[in-house]
Amino acid sequence: SEQGKKANYPKFYRQSLDKLAKAQRILSKRKKGSARWNKQRLVVAKLHEKVANQRRNFLHHKSKELATNYDAVIIEDLDMKGMSKALRFGKSVHDNGWGMFTTFLAYKLKERGKQLIKIDKWFPSTKRCSCCGAEKRMPLSERTYHCSCGFVLERDHNAAINIKNEGLRLLA
Repeated sequence: SEQGKKANYPKFYRQSLDKLAKAQRILSKRKKGSARWNKQRLVVAKLHEKVANQRRNFLHHKSKELATNYDAVIIEDLDMKGMSKALRFGKSVHDNGWGMFTTFLAYKLKERGKQLIKIDKWFPSTKRCSCCGAEKRMPLSERTYHCSCGFVLERDHNAAINIKNEGLRLLA
């Protein structure tokens, strides 16, 4: 297990927002259908394509690394589209390419005869104490998990331990 290690996705879309904004501003000033408009339209399209290629490349490398090094990978089956709308994480969520990543990971693990275990999105991974099993409300603003048993851990790390334990329980 890669305990304590975070995904740290390079935010490719966020990195090129300024370039994209400038290219799209230029495009909006051009006369639609003109040769210069068409040329600028291609500039914008190429910038979008570059971001997509960077993201896809990163996800391929990450999924291959996991599929090569582990016999089973346990992930939470998250509804990223719902999260991006409800929690106003739009750009951040879509920049991660979670759906693409799970697809890549699934087929790479299958090719190697390994397992991908998906934990239900309603599993209380964040609310549950990974030490004693007690559950409590956790607003999104609260980044540290404090349990009545005295257990204190970073919110995402606690959730990761719970997901791992649930995955191992399902494997057995």
